[in-house]
Amino acid sequence: MPARFSAPRGTFDVLPADSVRRAELYVAASQALTRAGYGRIETPVFEDTALFARGVGASTDIVQKEMFSFEDQGGRGLTLRPESTASICRAYVQHGMHKLPQPVKLWCWGPFFRHERPQAGRFRQFHQLDVETIGTDDPLADAESIILLDGILRGIGVPGVELRLGSLGSPASRAAYREELAAHLRSHENDLSADVRSRIDQNPLRAFDSDHAGTRETMASAPTMLDRLDSDDAEHFEAVKGLLDQAGVEYTLDGTLVRGLDYYTRTVFEFTSDRLGAQSALGGGGRYDGLVAELGGPETPAVGWAAGIERILLALGERAEEPTLDVFVAAADGQRERALAAVTELRGAGLRADLDLAGRSIKGQMKQADRTGASRAVVLGDDGSAKLRDMDSGEQREADLATILVELKESGG
Repeated sequence: MPARFSAPRGTFDVLPADSVRRAELYVAASQALTRAGYGRIETPVFEDTALFARGVGASTDIVQKEMFSFEDQGGRGLTLRPESTASICRAYVQHGMHKLPQPVKLWCWGPFFRHERPQAGRFRQFHQLDVETIGTDDPLADAESIILLDGILRGIGVPGVELRLGSLGSPASRAAYREELAAHLRSHENDLSADVRSRIDQNPLRAFDSDHAGTRETMASAPTMLDRLDSDDAEHFEAVKGLLDQAGVEYTLDGTLVRGLDYYTRTVFEFTSDRLGAQSALGGGGRYDGLVAELGGPETPAVGWAAGIERILLALGERAEEPTLDVFVAAADGQRERALAAVTELRGAGLRADLDLAGRSIKGQMKQADRTGASRAVVLGDDGSAKLRDMDSGEQREADLATILVELKESGG
């Protein structure tokens, strides 16, 4: 017996019944972002490994544990992209986008890859919606970015949405805070997880994300960056909060919010849903004013976010709905060519139309029309006659095929 195969662990198939809500989300996001002046960008699924090690941060879990990296036939190190911001900033530098009117506003949608433990809504191949505003340090850009994600989530009806808001300050002010936090961790070193202890010098802020009981108890008394912002950073943060207040976007201040990537500066934020349990994140992001320069470009401030498509769909509760038809064309054996021509004409007019491709009898074709959810059926008889049938009521009437097609096109199905 031939071997049976399954999708690799941590991946999944998007079946027709699952694609309806996914397509609705894509359309809603695309329309919202296009109206706001964002242009779509697509970057390669794999990049040079060094891009992520340099851009994301060598001390992050993503780089240390989660990247799918390999060598190509020429011995070059490549990595399936674990996130999109580094790739988009690389494209910004490579294509000279700093010469365009600033800011450059970009968005993308696509697959990403991380070697994580698969669980509900978290996969090793997953999809993200990503939005970046590159070339301005104005708090208006931070606020617009947050307002856009808030509007998309609420507009499609995601329940229980909450926004956590914080600031990591600028690199200069954060350097002193890191030393203070590292000293706090060292004073409780025996209570920390081995992973946190190993990164006290490299990345002490990551301790805020630990699930380890001793570490969490230690972090409950740790100083936070929100209490250590310098005057410029505090002024920027107050401006962002004021703009969100004016827009009616509710938020909770969170001094423990650090995000999982090293490039963030100043504003950071995360959207959650209470429908997702402990792993409640839907998406988030923040400002990253040093990343473009780190990747070889000019000093360029930027802000952006990423939202997990599978996370959003899990919070929504995916509908198990097959795409339905407007019209099914059933035809006797000698009328198949007319059926194909009719379906082609209806599709050209924007209707969802189909016909039998399996050689069924008229009776079998009508059962298939019912299975597809078609609202109406056109039945072409042996004698060249044509009938239009309402699939809900069962009522039908005979008419010339050309007349039926005109009626269907005018009524939209």
